[in-house]
Amino acid sequence: MSKILIRGAKVLGGEAQDVLIDGETIAEVGTDLEAGDATVVEAAGQILLPGLVDLHTHLREPGREDSETVLTGTKAAAVGGFTAVHAMANTFPVADTAGVVEQVYRLGKESGYCDVQPIGAVTVGLEGKKLAELGAMHDSAAGVKVFSDDGKCVDDAVIMRRALEYVKAFDGVVAQHAQEPRLTEGAQMNEGVVSAELGLGGWPAVAEESIIARDVLLAAHVGSRVHICHLSTAGSVEIVRWAKSKGWNVTAEVTPHHLLLTDELVRSYNPVYKVNPPLRTEADVLALREALADGTIDCVATDHAPHPHEDKDCEWAAAAMGMVGLETALSVVQQTMVDTGLIDWAGVADRMSFRPAQIGRLEGHGRPVSAGEPANLTLVDPAYRGRVDPAGFASRSRNTPYEGRELPGRVTHTFLRGRATVVDGKLA
Repeated sequence: MSKILIRGAKVLGGEAQDVLIDGETIAEVGTDLEAGDATVVEAAGQILLPGLVDLHTHLREPGREDSETVLTGTKAAAVGGFTAVHAMANTFPVADTAGVVEQVYRLGKESGYCDVQPIGAVTVGLEGKKLAELGAMHDSAAGVKVFSDDGKCVDDAVIMRRALEYVKAFDGVVAQHAQEPRLTEGAQMNEGVVSAELGLGGWPAVAEESIIARDVLLAAHVGSRVHICHLSTAGSVEIVRWAKSKGWNVTAEVTPHHLLLTDELVRSYNPVYKVNPPLRTEADVLALREALADGTIDCVATDHAPHPHEDKDCEWAAAAMGMVGLETALSVVQQTMVDTGLIDWAGVADRMSFRPAQIGRLEGHGRPVSAGEPANLTLVDPAYRGRVDPAGFASRSRNTPYEGRELPGRVTHTFLRGRATVVDGKLA
């Protein structure tokens, strides 16, 4: 592999420096570095971050290749600045055996655009009745460390306790989709003023909060790790904050769309805004932003959920839940967190690279931008402003809630172990 010199970038938003990549590794970081035979990337005014890591991506393969494949999903990830993603288990067949997670892992290796770490199902078939082959998936070539029935809640407390006990043996983590199913039967959107006015079934905050409260207590009792997926309410924030004050091993994520969008958008009845958990109130959004800033919420995760056109272009009640998010995540975080002064770019590196890699125990990612480290890097132009056009997405699906919206920032380059996967904002 040839050498690459990134000249004049603000490393984690700090002082402008040069970064020399030699092969798969960062060879040197400093000022006025000699280019020699290296390819030079002029990056004055841009921000250099460690490659982004997503703890929550739906790649749909195997089984729903009409909405996304590992190849198209990892292309979208690279465009968004990600060098690693964790692929959720709700595929067809479900990723509840060593064979399926190894297939996803192999497809990720073949794609070459970013690393794919499969997430294993907690229960067989996501049915919540019997533990899946957790140990076999961990011992497989995929080395699974994160387990989740995302899309469905592990609502049986005994099953959840057993899962937490099992993964403790190899420092794994159970990532919970917190949704009490009996409290959300027929739910279509956040329960509140807007749902009452629209006559849509309400999705109460307590359906999320009650599961989180139970699971942090279970994790404390077992002495294991639990991670809360796509936390969405102010009440959930307070429960996680309380659990952390006790010193319990609890982590949580928030999606970009829950940092920006509110249930007021549902007044349009546009199914692009239908998502699980639902868009909440402005008060919830502000609480989520503050919790991400103060570290109560550990990281940003996209919950990238691609759907084919026909699954979204229909009446609200029949529409699938979910939004694509890999290609817009960093821009939304810049708008809601950086441009508002809640965190700086070093904070972005922490919430979108360091912490998710640590939670997933992912090697080679979420590392400092320093000599000797793997050259997994993302270069961002924070001054860029542009309108979101899903026609240009690398993802196979177009169900973005940001179509036509102006967002700040653009990933100009992404490097995976020293190889450029994105150059000047385009796939290499």
